[in-house]
Amino acid sequence: MIKIGEYNTLEILRETDPGLFLADEEGNEVLLPNRYVPETFKIWDKIEVFVYLDNEERLVAVTDRPYIKKGDFALLRCNQVNKHGAFLDWGMVKELFCPFKEQAFKMKPGGWYLAYCYIDEKTDRLVASSKTNQFLDNSVLTVEKFDEVDIIVSHPSEIGMNVIVNKKHLGLIFKDEIFKDISIGDRLKGYVKKIRHDNKIDIVLGQIGYRNIEPNAELIMRELEDNSGYLNLTDKSDPDAIKEQLQMSKKSFKKAIGSLYKQKLIELKEDGIYLK
Repeated sequence: MIKIGEYNTLEILRETDPGLFLADEEGNEVLLPNRYVPETFKIWDKIEVFVYLDNEERLVAVTDRPYIKKGDFALLRCNQVNKHGAFLDWGMVKELFCPFKEQAFKMKPGGWYLAYCYIDEKTDRLVASSKTNQFLDNSVLTVEKFDEVDIIVSHPSEIGMNVIVNKKHLGLIFKDEIFKDISIGDRLKGYVKKIRHDNKIDIVLGQIGYRNIEPNAELIMRELEDNSGYLNLTDKSDPDAIKEQLQMSKKSFKKAIGSLYKQKLIELKEDGIYLK
């Protein structure tokens, strides 16, 4: 099946005056116009192309690589606006249409907007929407605490910056967790700091402290989290008690809590260890 708005690897079927006809494994055909035909080719060669509807609403294959494809997000420039909506530059001959009803804010020529690309079911045309949140879903999460994730900076809020997580979920970086300049459309690596009871995802840009420390320290942090932030062990505890509870030697235990204390991740008190 030839997929609109995606890259397809198709077989060169025959050469004609307008260009090459390509086909998929099911025999579906699409034209690769002359302007995109490679200098050298053979019938039955395979070629990767992007497929969409051209200005005359005909299915066409091109070797251009657009800035966005179906199911993706990208920061795009608005080229023009008419009575029907806005037209965005996505690196193709035919501009990408964004109807007024799909604009989070009224688009203006020359402005840059984060958009999602999808197929309009009525016309089979690729269209854009800057109302990106409607294409995200946090009802069932595919990420867990401490996961490294791909994020796209979405839009600011009063408490921080909203981000798109793995192109699936909505997340938030709180203001006090932002230590560098970030802009809408930036693609970055982030980490899941916390998942709230309502499936809201807290994201940080730097790797979470003790995920990058030695294994014994990480084990102690996990034990603290599993025990409501408290362990009834200290550097004066009996070695057997430490071994029974943590399966490590007292020497390893003291080294690990020393590291955590220096990173200000724990508090050491006479009655035990407390998670900060």
